[in-house]
Amino acid sequence: MSDKIRLHTIDEKNNVIIDRGELVSFTVDSIEIMHQKGDPGWGNTEIEMFPIIGATKDNEFSIQTPKGNAKLDQHGILRAIEYSLKEKSDNKASFYKKYKANTLISNPKFPKKSMQQWLDWPYDFEFIKTFELSEKGLKITFEIRCEEDMPLMLGFHPAFKVYNQEAILVTNKKEIVITDILEAGASAYLLDKCKEITLKNNGDIRLTITTNGFRHIMLWTEVTNMICIEPITFYPSSVVASELYTGFDSASDYDKFEVIISPS
Repeated sequence: MSDKIRLHTIDEKNNVIIDRGELVSFTVDSIEIMHQKGDPGWGNTEIEMFPIIGATKDNEFSIQTPKGNAKLDQHGILRAIEYSLKEKSDNKASFYKKYKANTLISNPKFPKKSMQQWLDWPYDFEFIKTFELSEKGLKITFEIRCEEDMPLMLGFHPAFKVYNQEAILVTNKKEIVITDILEAGASAYLLDKCKEITLKNNGDIRLTITTNGFRHIMLWTEVTNMICIEPITFYPSSVVASELYTGFDSASDYDKFEVIISPS
């Protein structure tokens, strides 16, 4: 699967570009919402963190599970597997990844950015990602089919373009500015038990991100031209690497999570 996929609303006001399962553009009235590859800050536009969130290097890339230790690099194994297209229409597209337990997967970060060459996980899973575009915004759904009680964490890591350094992030409890996120550094800025956040005072577009199934949101950036707004089930900086497994939830045989990006 090499061709980029375009989704659009009937009035052509909202447009989305997906490249091999990654949302690389979301425009409203020709205004770009997403951080663009090649711009300062980060080499992606968005990516998932699964079945763990967080760094593993300090624990020799090992993560404890009920079926023994797995070898995983930062944020898991999913990002090392390619998406396949499941279905597509004018305003909707679904992609999937399947993994067979204990299959060795080559780590794309090796050897330049990681010393761990091979990744593995002791459970089968299928991960389905669906984009659905409407006049109200973009809904991204994550569906996980796996063995019941498989340990898992899930995080979604989208980066949004910042047009104004005076941009403000607002929840029902507080306001956060870019300098707050910069000061949090690599650990990221935690919004505990937060399921909705609005990015405002950012040029002509105001964004509200609403989540279902996730527990928290964390914010990260190292630059002033983008902000990553990341729904997560677990905040990895709350533990040392050797205790990362304590953040696992137990899967059902089917679990569903949603992120809704609503521009106005």
